[in-house]
This record gives sequence, C-alpha cells and structure tokens, in this order.
Amino acid sequence: MLIRSVEFAGSVVTPGQTLPSSLPQIAFAGRSNVGKSSLINRLLGRPRRKIARVSASPGKTQALNFYEVNRSFHLVDLPGSGYARAPREVRDAWRILVRWYLAESTGLRGVLYLVDSRHPPTAGDLEFVGHLADTGTPTLIALTKVDKLKSRVREAGIVEPAARKLGVSEEQVVESSARTGEGADQLLAAMEALLEEES
Repeated sequence: MLIRSVEFAGSVVTPGQTLPSSLPQIAFAGRSNVGKSSLINRLLGRPRRKIARVSASPGKTQALNFYEVNRSFHLVDLPGSGYARAPREVRDAWRILVRWYLAESTGLRGVLYLVDSRHPPTAGDLEFVGHLADTGTPTLIALTKVDKLKSRVREAGIVEPAARKLGVSEEQVVESSARTGEGADQLLAAMEALLEEES
C-alpha cells in the first residue's frame, strides 16, 4: 500500500455520534503506552511530521480519531485501554465508546491490536482480543517495540508464545517497531488485504 495522502477527518467522543463518513475503516487498538500513535505515524509515513499525537504520558487518545488515508479509507485510533491513572468513570466511558463503535460501525473491516513485545499479553489484552474473536472481527496483532528486545529473546521466538496466549494463529501476528520501521510493509499489506475484502 502506497500512502499518498492523510488528513484528519474528525473525532467521535460519545456513543451514537455520527461517524465522519461511510468509508471503510481499519481500527487501531491496544493498551496505553503500547506505542500506538508512534506506529500509526510510521505506517502513514509521518515519523517526523506527526499525524497521531505522541506523548510521553499515556492515555492521551480519549476519543475515536479518524484519519482519512488516500481518500479511500479511515484509519481509526481508539482510546488506549488499561490506563490506571485515569479516573474509573473515564476509563469506563472509553470502554463503552469503543465497544459501541466495534458493534455499530458498518464500515469496520478489521482491527490492528497492539501488544508490547517486552511483556506477556495482559488480562486486558486477552479480554479485548477475545471480544474481537467473539464478534467475528478480523484481527491482526502487532508486537510493538521489538527493537528494544535483547537478541537472545528474539532468537528464542516471540510470535508463537504471544499467539498461543492470545488464542490467535501465528499468521495473525507481526513483529514491529515504530522506530526502525520493521513490520511496516507487512502491516500495510495486511491492511490493504482487509480493505479489498467485501464488507
């Protein structure tokens, strides 16, 4: 997939709000501080000029943020889950918003779920991926920050144990790094395949 244009298309902050358009959508999800915004910027070819907001403090994405790519589809940045510092009512509101979107969006073609490669998938990761499986949502897993792993850890293999714990096939798991760009081409190709499938 060649990224030719990217424009911010709008945000959705409450369940029931009208989505920016009826274009097909690929949603990005994952725990706060998993590197979601950094990976989005890398995939969109914006490692220097940021599109998705990157912050040293997790939990900055507090709405469904829509980015129109190539005037043909939306990349949707979902609020990060598991951010303990946010008040419980705020976290509950994010969860309700995300669940509503996943259930109601007719344009959703698939979800790219990010997991920090340095740690085993959490209970929250298992819950979210399990929900996607229960609803039949096509799912791709990106193991982020692989550039921070020691070589012996990567040599031992990180895809198989992550896939096994998450209950997905190894073909659904991609090793990635927003810093080096590793896995970007594979993720973009997978996104393109999802968009080419009929809804």
